[in-house]
Amino acid sequence: MSFILFDLDGTLIDSTDAILESFDVAFSAMGDKSKDPKAITALIGHPLDKMFLELGVKEEKVWDYVSAYKNHYRKISGQKTTLLPTAKEAVKLAASYAKLAVVTTKTSQYSKELLEKLEILDAFELLIGREDVLNPKPHPEPIEKALLCLNANKAHSWMVGDTCMDMIAATKAGIKGVGVTCGYGDEKSLQSCASFVAKSPLMAVERILK
Repeated sequence: MSFILFDLDGTLIDSTDAILESFDVAFSAMGDKSKDPKAITALIGHPLDKMFLELGVKEEKVWDYVSAYKNHYRKISGQKTTLLPTAKEAVKLAASYAKLAVVTTKTSQYSKELLEKLEILDAFELLIGREDVLNPKPHPEPIEKALLCLNANKAHSWMVGDTCMDMIAATKAGIKGVGVTCGYGDEKSLQSCASFVAKSPLMAVERILK
């Protein structure tokens, strides 16, 4: 039996518009200026509190910004999130020979709602979100928790993600990391941290199958 863990943003789904809009709303709600979209997208994959801190928010106010973000994101994410090309095919193929889980820094509840709307939630046996662990990726805890819950054999386990945070977490957890270039990480960086790199989630799953 094989085990495949998937990241969400930039790996299976594209919620860039929803993320950027929610950051704008959060900054506006707090009487702050909007930030450069490129600066925001460069941080996608990190927990929200870290993203706001990196964007210059003071630590004592960061959770107010996170709350404002989440309040708006939940309202619009369903309408402004789509599956990335080949994602549905990738999940279907992977589920035909492996047990699947999602390991993400997004909130579990939002992630499940999105995946249900996108009609792929049933393919996954488990979803580990930000609130399910103390330490998010690149710490190995989220992956280790998923592997434990799945009773997975590490020798037959893979993490598919679009950033080196996913790959570093996989390596620390003792499994192979597969980078995809359809998301927020650049190919050169992924080549330095992944076991191998694919252009799409389907190509990643097909390579694992070999």
